[in-house]
Amino acid sequence: MGKPTGFIEYLRELPVDRTPSERVRDWKEFHHHMEEKKLRQQGARCMDCGIPFCHTGKLISGMASGCPINNLIPEWNDLVYRGLWKEALDRLHKTNNFPEFTGRVCPAPCEGSCVLGINAPPVTIKNIEASIIDHGWEEGWVLPEPPKQRTGKRVAVIGSGPAGLSAAAQLNRAGHLVTVYERADRPGGLLMYGIPNMKLDKQEVVLRRIKLLEDEGIKFICNANVGENVEPQIFLKEFDATVICTGATQPRDLTIEGRSLKGVHFAMEFLTANTKAVLNGTTAPINAKGKDVIVIGGGDTGTDCVGTSMRHGCKSLVQIEILPKPPTERAADNPWPEWPKVYKLDYGQEEAATRFGSDPRVYLTTVKRFIGDEAGQLKEVVTVEIKWEKNDKGQFVPKEVPGTEKTRPAQLALLALGFLGPEQALLKEMGLETDPRSNIRAEHEKYLTNIKGVFAAGDCRRGQSLVVWAINEGRGAARECDRYLMGSTDLA
Repeated sequence: MGKPTGFIEYLRELPVDRTPSERVRDWKEFHHHMEEKKLRQQGARCMDCGIPFCHTGKLISGMASGCPINNLIPEWNDLVYRGLWKEALDRLHKTNNFPEFTGRVCPAPCEGSCVLGINAPPVTIKNIEASIIDHGWEEGWVLPEPPKQRTGKRVAVIGSGPAGLSAAAQLNRAGHLVTVYERADRPGGLLMYGIPNMKLDKQEVVLRRIKLLEDEGIKFICNANVGENVEPQIFLKEFDATVICTGATQPRDLTIEGRSLKGVHFAMEFLTANTKAVLNGTTAPINAKGKDVIVIGGGDTGTDCVGTSMRHGCKSLVQIEILPKPPTERAADNPWPEWPKVYKLDYGQEEAATRFGSDPRVYLTTVKRFIGDEAGQLKEVVTVEIKWEKNDKGQFVPKEVPGTEKTRPAQLALLALGFLGPEQALLKEMGLETDPRSNIRAEHEKYLTNIKGVFAAGDCRRGQSLVVWAINEGRGAARECDRYLMGSTDLA
């Protein structure tokens, strides 16, 4: 602990973002970096607690508390305070293969469980993490580290999202020959097409890391859709082991009147098409320009739909949220170190509020039906307010409030309602067993499926979750896969 009184002397500070009115004009990342002096002061706020809850990585009340990959947060906070950036980078890479991803898109459950956060604003852990790795890239410290020896074992990884990339990185580090199969035209999975460019730059951040993985010896095969143009049998015949990391990409639908109208899309259709257009320098085929947009659902995906629609130049925007508006401070039933369920303006809502004058979210509301014109094009959305009441089983369920129907103009409606689990075609083709939630059945910390030598990790095993949990699972599956191949493992 470099400065015992740091948490008393310094207030929490974050870098100033680009202004909403400026950043909606392009697809560049909207965060600025903080000067080194202030970063070191923020590192000094860490109390080096006797029990650092920030890196415990537990589930409390169904939500992450602390860092799921057990980042050595107090250690690299102290090293930043001392100005030892390279040592801080080494500490960061011990537990996290891709801190440039988590430092940008992770919701930072570590900060929610920071001990300082009990009675003061928590340490700016996420910003310090991003600053360490970005400093490392700038200084040329992040270099390819191919293994000194090869085992001769061949491992396939299906899916190149955060779980697949971390599994591939770890297995390659152990000396195995790793091939990653990705069905999209570019590697990265969720990191490439599920998160917009203004949150996570594809060329300068995602593809930069993938190029480094290639330089370390990992082979990527894109446009490889297992079960369609890639036979599942090759994984059992040509590889010594396989790790499946396909994610939970089956979206939750809204089966109401008018669902088939033109202009009603899943959020991921919209976001994927837009990122492809940004990378290809073309116009997005699903475009919000000049339209009244309704985003149905909250969470990060809903926010990304809001931010993307703002950059297209939408005419108006409303975001429908079925849950009540969160309180401005922790509620009594949401104590530390649980994830704080409090009201905040995320980047997309901030941009909409700047342009339209208020937070676009409408709470305790649901969509009742879509209305179209004579050509089958969406023109209106009917919403209704709800209240949550207990049913005869004691479960809270939404009930419509009579007389609260409202017809809203809309030519584009985006369904951001979460995901039901992995797509089932590949699982059936390979004969993989599933659990009652349709996820691949594989015990946590073991990751082995019902097929010998086939492992599963990430959202396809645990269900929709955070990028940092996917990295946790990819690393864990790599460890168990290495143990299966070699009889023992040195992977963490």
